[in-house]
Amino acid sequence: MSTRTAARQYWVAIRAMIIFTAVLGVAYTVVITGIGQAVLPAKANGSLIEVDGETVGSSLIGQAFTDDDGAALPEWFQSRPSAAGDGYDASASSGSNYGPESEDLLAAIEEREAAIVDLEGVGADQIPADALTASASGLDPHISPEYALLQVARVAEARGLAEADVRALVEEHSQSRDLGFLGEETVNVLELNIALAELED
Repeated sequence: MSTRTAARQYWVAIRAMIIFTAVLGVAYTVVITGIGQAVLPAKANGSLIEVDGETVGSSLIGQAFTDDDGAALPEWFQSRPSAAGDGYDASASSGSNYGPESEDLLAAIEEREAAIVDLEGVGADQIPADALTASASGLDPHISPEYALLQVARVAEARGLAEADVRALVEEHSQSRDLGFLGEETVNVLELNIALAELED
């Protein structure tokens, strides 16, 4: 191959790289970002939730409602357990990856079960599975309506509210299956707790 032919091929390759970088790396990103901001700005910006002008979290990422020692705060609905970092660490999203016969997993479930029995004053057979197991991402912001309803009596007592009012709040924030048949019914814990604080006010 002559030097001239090689130079021509290199120049074609460089031009192709510049064009595709501009089109796919810059123009595509700008267009998609613009569409997201125009059509679904809240979702494009992380589905952040604000209370009195202050960002308190995202409806897409769960968070813990515990004290500095990790003990559940009785006045709040509790989230699903998390195995992401120290819990709900978005930079360490993951599950435990323990198999169903893992001794560590079984020990964690037994520990969570005992804590919920003590906190809620219920029998172990009344505790739904999502209250005992972490999600695959470790960041799931939802719990089942069954787990939310299990917590109603404790939350109502801690806040001096009528159980019927707190139960109605859970039912109001229960989300149906996607398209009516995909997945399970869920309750977003952060949104529920915000509504709970507003109910008390």
